[in-house]
Amino acid sequence: MKTFYHSAVKLTSGYLYEKQELNRKITVNAVYDRFSDTGRFEAFKFNYTEGGDKLKPHFFWDSDVAKWMEGAAYILSKNDDPALEEKVDAVVEDIKRNQGEDGYFNIYFTVIAPEKRFTDRDKHELYCAGHLMEAAVAYSEAKGKNDFLDCMERYADYIYKVFIEEKSAGFTTPGHEEIEFALIRMYRHTGKKKYLEMAKFFIDERGMRLEEYPGENKMKLSDWECSKYNQSHMPVRKQSEAVGHSVRAMYLYMAMAALAKETSDKELADACRRLWEDTVTKKMYVTGGIGSTHMGECFTHPYDLPNDTAYAETCAAIGLAFFAHNMLGLENNAMYADVIERALYNGVLSGYSQNGKGFFYENPLEINLSERFANPWGKKRLPITERVECFKCSCCPPNIVRVMSSLGNYVYGYEDGTLYVNQFISSELNEDGILCKMTTDYPRTGVISVRAEGVERVAVRIPAWCDSFKINAPYTIENGYAVVKADREITVELDMAVKTVWANTDVARDAGRVCVMRGPIVYCAEGVDNGNNLHRFSISADFGYTVSEGEFGLPEITVDAYKAESTDDILYSNKAPENKMTQLKLIPYNSFANRGESDMSVWIREK
Repeated sequence: MKTFYHSAVKLTSGYLYEKQELNRKITVNAVYDRFSDTGRFEAFKFNYTEGGDKLKPHFFWDSDVAKWMEGAAYILSKNDDPALEEKVDAVVEDIKRNQGEDGYFNIYFTVIAPEKRFTDRDKHELYCAGHLMEAAVAYSEAKGKNDFLDCMERYADYIYKVFIEEKSAGFTTPGHEEIEFALIRMYRHTGKKKYLEMAKFFIDERGMRLEEYPGENKMKLSDWECSKYNQSHMPVRKQSEAVGHSVRAMYLYMAMAALAKETSDKELADACRRLWEDTVTKKMYVTGGIGSTHMGECFTHPYDLPNDTAYAETCAAIGLAFFAHNMLGLENNAMYADVIERALYNGVLSGYSQNGKGFFYENPLEINLSERFANPWGKKRLPITERVECFKCSCCPPNIVRVMSSLGNYVYGYEDGTLYVNQFISSELNEDGILCKMTTDYPRTGVISVRAEGVERVAVRIPAWCDSFKINAPYTIENGYAVVKADREITVELDMAVKTVWANTDVARDAGRVCVMRGPIVYCAEGVDNGNNLHRFSISADFGYTVSEGEFGLPEITVDAYKAESTDDILYSNKAPENKMTQLKLIPYNSFANRGESDMSVWIREK
């Protein structure tokens, strides 16, 4: 399937349009300000000296700013914003001024450790290079300015020389994947096959030797166990399990899917399908979050999905959406668009505050304030309870910026005369003689109207969560899509009834508990609405409910519930607690923690 890029798609109204506008008006500048405060932009001037007044650049700062630049480029492709464009241009000028004559560009290894260039696999050189390349492509596409792209082509050529021609680097593949996909983007934009060759090289070489994780972090694990952290434990075509650092895994898998598409590599595509299956059927939270532990930000084992200690990094949910998007490009199947939807509305947006300025790095599915205590021996390691504006490792905020500004990427696809409607957002498509206008207030409602020209058929995704729907035209179901002739305005009405969701019985933490969803939206209870100690509440599988307008841009749900109350004040009793009828207010999970610290729970005890 060919997917249309954001440049061809204009969002016009609705919930995600409102998030995109918040990003454009507030977030892109808020992140810029915090990155300025912390020295990230100043570092691009290469003016740090030991003992001076400048903050010491970190080895991943290039990538933080690059993601911000990419997001800014997407905004500028649709909006005239001279002040924002000036900020991007200023960074480009710093890059041009400080790039090495050989094409090399990295702040940390030029200013702090020049003698260690390409010697430490896990210091993010190629990761930073990849994000810079993606930003350069985006800026070239957005504004037709190619100075940044020229710089990154020089850098890519130098990397080719060092890693492929000379083989003089101290490692073969990056510790943190990213450059693989960036090089495919460079190839698609420039048409230069060298970049596709480089992407294939880094993917093919991964796992061909045990390039161990750095010694200071190795502990007492074997080389093979350490290599699992960055997916280097075996050749990628033999891999079947999602292992290691979840963001690195997603960036690798999306590049594998993109390469499989470009080269018609069936073996690589089959590996992608196996990795997809393992990720989404055994290791994904109901919110689309992945990576269940803070220890290495890693996958653990199947069905290990704790709620209060869930890591579920915002970047990992974004990476899952990227992987799904590239799988959708590889083959037409609505299940990939379903996961994009789940991740976007829940695991990604939960990392983003209502005011557009705060962010979560981790996204737990449960908060119990009573368990957040310390004693002289320490405290339990738990995710923070309120969003902040910047982190020491601040990869998630600019990742939000680039995703929100490029939401148009996920809406439409095309193949063999069929226009695919993958996500439901009021929008207009105009490219290559194909015109489409979609009108909807999804997911507030389930009504979607589509009018398309220049195609023979329209295929509208029927989400897996939807048990019933109506269409005003004859249709056939193909790979999760309702396919209709494009000879009329097509109206689809999805049943948006509130649903009870159970986890697989192998998920120990969710045993005896249920989750509430309406359409693609996962709901949660907060103590600010219901009082703390949410564990005292239970709901039956066929609970009664009302849906009403909410304060977070989506409906809130009030469900009939029971609240357990002890019959006396003693600690242990032979008398069962009384279950008193009450009501439980639920809000969209993606909006929790916007009203101060509070208990929160996605999974509620089943009565």
